[in-house]
Amino acid sequence: MPDQPDQKLIIDSDWKAEAQREKERLAEAERKTSQSGGGAHEPRFADLLNLLVMQVMASLGGMVGPGGQAMPPDLAAARYFIDLVEYLGRKTQGNLSPEEKNLLDQVLYELRMEFVRLTGMMAPAATAPQGAAKPGGFAADR
Repeated sequence: MPDQPDQKLIIDSDWKAEAQREKERLAEAERKTSQSGGGAHEPRFADLLNLLVMQVMASLGGMVGPGGQAMPPDLAAARYFIDLVEYLGRKTQGNLSPEEKNLLDQVLYELRMEFVRLTGMMAPAATAPQGAAKPGGFAADR
C-alpha cells in the first residue's frame, strides 16, 4: 500500500492504458451529453413563446415582487413584449406546425385581451380626481 513508508506505488503500462481508455470513455460520454443539451429536452417554439409570455405577464402586473408585493403594471413594456410575440409570429409564418400556430394565435389573443382589459381599468383611474380610489383597490397617491 502506498501509505506505508517502505512501499512505492507502481504504475505499469497496463494501468496507464486502462486509465487512458477510461478517460476516453468519459470524454465521449461528456461529448454526447453536451450535444443532447445536457440531458434537457431540445429547445422548442413553445419554450421561446413561454419566455415572452412571462415578460408580458410581469409587465401587466401579474407577478409578485420581492417581499410578496404586487408589481405595478408597465403598459409600455407589456405592449412591447406583445409586439415581440406578434413579430415572432410574422417571422415564423409558414414554418410552424399546426399545433405551434394554434398556440401562438391563442396566446396572442389572450395577451391582447388582458392588455385591453387592464388598459380599460387604468384609463378611468388616470382621469379620476386626485385622492380618489383607483380600480383594483389601490388608492391614488395621497
